[in-house]
Amino acid sequence: MSNRIGIASDHGGKYLKEKMSVFLRSQGWDLVDYGVAVDCQESVDYPDYAAELARAVSQGRLPRGILICGTGIGMSIAANKFPAVRAALIWDEFTARMSRQHNDANILCLGERVLNHDRALEFLQIWLTTEFEGSRHQRRLDKIRQLEQR
Repeated sequence: MSNRIGIASDHGGKYLKEKMSVFLRSQGWDLVDYGVAVDCQESVDYPDYAAELARAVSQGRLPRGILICGTGIGMSIAANKFPAVRAALIWDEFTARMSRQHNDANILCLGERVLNHDRALEFLQIWLTTEFEGSRHQRRLDKIRQLEQR
């Protein structure tokens, strides 16, 4: 699997994004940063940042991405508008693991204001190292792909 990964946040996720960026770089990931910068002082619109990253994943320019806002909800809603994107909102170890094993999630969505940041790094590590099981789960992803084509 490629070690390229995208990351983006709005103003409500910039501190967790920075923490995750430092961690990812220390682990040798080739990080593509879509903003916002940690020193951003203004309120920005999360759909703009979600769209840039999700478009790159949808078009195959990036294998995976991470989106962070205050709750993670807005980012996940926006990202899932793009074909072939499976953005999963994660809040614990179990959802991190299942999003990969059963859903082959290619975008991780997190909420800076609702998660302990150290635990969020643990969720990220689980998400990065868990493989898709395939099998009966692939059949379900195929049905999702059919829905996207309608």
